[in-house]
Amino acid sequence: MRRLILATAFVSSVAGPAFGEGAQQYSGTEVPAGAPQARAADETASLAGATLLAGAMEASAPTQLAQAPAVRRPAPTRRRRGSMVGYIDDSTLESKVRVRVDSGYHITAPDRAEFFYAKCGCHSSALPPTHPLFDADAPGPGPGIATDLNSQQLIIDGEYLLGSRVSIFGVVPFRWLQPQSFVPGFGTFPNQGGTGDLRAGAKLGLADTATTGVTAKLQFYFPTGDSEKGLGTNHATFEPALLLHNSLSSIVELESQIGVWLPIGGSASAPIAAEGKYAGSVFYYGIGPSFTVYDRNNVRFAPVMELVGWHVLSGYETVAVEASGTNIFNLKIGGRLEFDQGSVYVGYGHALTDKVWYEDILRFEYRLSF
Repeated sequence: MRRLILATAFVSSVAGPAFGEGAQQYSGTEVPAGAPQARAADETASLAGATLLAGAMEASAPTQLAQAPAVRRPAPTRRRRGSMVGYIDDSTLESKVRVRVDSGYHITAPDRAEFFYAKCGCHSSALPPTHPLFDADAPGPGPGIATDLNSQQLIIDGEYLLGSRVSIFGVVPFRWLQPQSFVPGFGTFPNQGGTGDLRAGAKLGLADTATTGVTAKLQFYFPTGDSEKGLGTNHATFEPALLLHNSLSSIVELESQIGVWLPIGGSASAPIAAEGKYAGSVFYYGIGPSFTVYDRNNVRFAPVMELVGWHVLSGYETVAVEASGTNIFNLKIGGRLEFDQGSVYVGYGHALTDKVWYEDILRFEYRLSF
């Protein structure tokens, strides 16, 4: 079209005198051919002719540009950032490696519902066979009944993203125990250490928007830890959970969880003739807001406060005490420093209830996403 317009303009400029003469005759005024007025009239007529011809050609010929639909670019949206919490489960689906170190202090009922370790070996090694609480198959550490125990755990967690909404993961824990005090008259047992119960599972993204993520998590525990040393529970466990992540603003994130710990099998109840198992189901929940206070040059820091609770639905604890109905509630405070593909979390937790899994806990975590 541009070439046609230029060609028309060129032809018009060559034929300019004819147009000029016509204009002179129409006006009825004699103008010399070489006068400035004549040249101006010629140029004006040529331009007008080219413009009219181009307009006619454009009106009569369809153009692809006019018919092509406009391409609309999607408006940019703010994506949710990575998880900032330290104790609540991470709802983010991504390939990552996480290394965590926990130090728990003052564990007063380590065999409660066989949640931390298996039924106290005192039921077999410290009691006579005629005692109503005797259990020759009690798999936990003994003969001592620990009333105060410290523990450290090193946990290596790897997750692999299979698709946009599915990931699988595996967890290898290492545990060390240092008993601090025992019930008098039942003996003791030494410090212990080694590999704990291995874990594996999958995560499924149920919803993923710019501000909200909902993830279903399914985790299995395998009884690989030596229960006689307090390194495992001596039973398998099935654990479904629902994880949520909400971006309330550009600096405020809210993460939460609900789940249930469901043992498969477990030790006999105490006494053995009672109903149920020593191992019990445990419902847990938590919520944790984080507040970004620094975000610059790919570095972000956010303080985090988490409230985490457990409700024991069934089971027993040493010695012959029903654990059903036990409520435990903890406050966790800490902060996460995020940089490039990695982040570091440091936090402290304290029990707010009389019943505890531990009175105090310190946690350090390094996470690398890729």
